[in-house]
Amino acid sequence: MSSTGVPTEIVVVGIGADGFDGLAPASRSLVLEASVLWGGSRHLSLVPDVPGQSRVPWPSPLAAGLPGLLAEYAGRPVVALASGDPLVSGIATTLLEYGAPVRVVPAVSSVALARARMGWSAESCAVVTVVGRSVSRVLRECAPGRRVLVLSSDASTPASVAALLTSSGWGASTMTVLGDLGSSSESSASGVASSWSESSPALNVIAVEVSGNGLASWAPGLPDDAYEHDGQLTKRDLRASALARLMPAPDQLLWDVGAGAGSVGIEWMRAHPTCRTIAIESDPERAARIARNAHALGVPDLQVVEGRAPSALTGLEPPDAIFIGGGVTRDGVLDTCLSSIKPGGRLVVHGVTLETETLLAKAYADHGGELTRISVETAEPIGTFTGWAPARAVTQWVLTRSAR
Repeated sequence: MSSTGVPTEIVVVGIGADGFDGLAPASRSLVLEASVLWGGSRHLSLVPDVPGQSRVPWPSPLAAGLPGLLAEYAGRPVVALASGDPLVSGIATTLLEYGAPVRVVPAVSSVALARARMGWSAESCAVVTVVGRSVSRVLRECAPGRRVLVLSSDASTPASVAALLTSSGWGASTMTVLGDLGSSSESSASGVASSWSESSPALNVIAVEVSGNGLASWAPGLPDDAYEHDGQLTKRDLRASALARLMPAPDQLLWDVGAGAGSVGIEWMRAHPTCRTIAIESDPERAARIARNAHALGVPDLQVVEGRAPSALTGLEPPDAIFIGGGVTRDGVLDTCLSSIKPGGRLVVHGVTLETETLLAKAYADHGGELTRISVETAEPIGTFTGWAPARAVTQWVLTRSAR
């Protein structure tokens, strides 16, 4: 995103829990000499009064109010206050997304302080922010023995994380809540997630040492019973095949068209924290189910569009990959997907009916790609013996759009 009217420069100064007095002399001078100072109400209250200085708290909600704030101070220099390192889940990242000219003067981040207190190296732990976001995001990072730092929204976050871990099979995990890091009132409280009962300060970071038997795999093809579904589910072997050809990559977007239970789009997002999915589903109950599955499997930011393709695809961000699990025979669906995908993008279509197979055979003849028929058989009891039970064969068409 970008904004045409922005300040000439925004200097974002990181401030720690030790407040204004903890800033380096150069940073204090930047703040005191600013004609316009932006920041949260708490940060602004830490700065001594400066005659004539205009102090502006961040708008709420931020996303709706920030463009107007940038435009109001267009052509003027601004100094802004932020917590710790403003580029660690901070306001500087947001300002850069709006095209503002940003210079960052960081303080020690809460992440660095938390690692120091725990004795965890940067490469030995993951960082998840749930500031203004669902705590379900923590689940994607969970695996036995894994270390996770959780940036909290407020005092209620540790209890929410503990409940989440417990309900997801990770109740044996050890949690350490580090409060007011870097301040004179710094605190630390530890316990097991399943019996967590500690109160927490508003400013805290949670250090989680994961233990338990919850779902941990990042590989495609999670067990089918990991999903709530009504039978409209791309089964795990076919899902793994589809995702291998969709090839999830960082920062890329998938359209999951006719998403059913949302399994392909969910596993696309589990492949990397920056992978994104828009799931398109016409049935309201299934659309709600997709959202529940996304939360349960650690990717709550998955976007669900309730509507019928191709009309529901209008206006969506162009994707890097598309999976069509249902509805491809509807007029305009395949053509719209083919014209929407980015150069170099991948399209994977599954079909089980003769009508769909005929359509995919023609698409293969017209466009090329890869056409495969996949049959899966599983061992099941036959009386006192065991035999093979075949699932319905699936026709899979794969196309990579030319990068030129």
